Amino acid sequence: MMRLQGKTALITGAARGIGLAFARAYVNEGAKVALADIDISRARAAAAEIGDAATAIELDVSDQASIDAGVAAAIGALGRIDILINNAAIFTAAPITEITRADYTRAFEINVAGTLFTLQAVARHMIAERIEGRIINMASQAGRRGEPLVAVYCATKSAVISLTQSAGLNLIRHGINVNAISPGVVDGEHWNGVDALFAKYEGKASGQKKAEVGANVPFGRMGTPEDLTGMAIFLATDEARYIVAQTYNVDGGQWMS
Repeated sequence: MMRLQGKTALITGAARGIGLAFARAYVNEGAKVALADIDISRARAAAAEIGDAATAIELDVSDQASIDAGVAAAIGALGRIDILINNAAIFTAAPITEITRADYTRAFEINVAGTLFTLQAVARHMIAERIEGRIINMASQAGRRGEPLVAVYCATKSAVISLTQSAGLNLIRHGINVNAISPGVVDGEHWNGVDALFAKYEGKASGQKKAEVGANVPFGRMGTPEDLTGMAIFLATDEARYIVAQTYNVDGGQWMS
């Protein structure tokens, strides 16, 4: 039996990587999905590849008008939103003495404010329609502790964990479960940019940091987007209805909490 049969989901940052893997997994479990992304052409291509159960929505989580329009478009396309995955995020790295205010502001606008105000818009819809929905935020092991070169990104993901707790406690009275997933190092095209930043600041050869972090995962390798789909499906089902305000590590054993 498909575990999400008849459900609808809005997934941000879904044109590629983890968000796209979630969209594919949800459709395979019977859901209809709206792939929301700032890169609408890539989102449309991804939705076309998935099939009729997927639709593309243009959404910039750093812009409130875009959030409002994107959520409204998703409701129009799907009829309702049962599940939200707040996946859109950016990575940034720099020594403390080289962090710029512009870089800090952009990271918090996307990773924290984007999560909060997309969650808010969807929660308002769920409450108005009396939908016992599921909201899943994407945190990170970086939100569990600091890193010498990743202060801003770590702080944003720590904020996502805290926001998940507060929103979860606030919204469960409406029957809306809010939880989060905390991945470790996940392979994908975004890691080219991550690796380049570490090469710059640590003097490493291209690809060296990626090889090192993969070797340090207790499981024996970096994660893949597909490694995260099981938790994303579980948290969206009624099996997780008594789970509130929690953040689950899915990281190959990198962090224990």
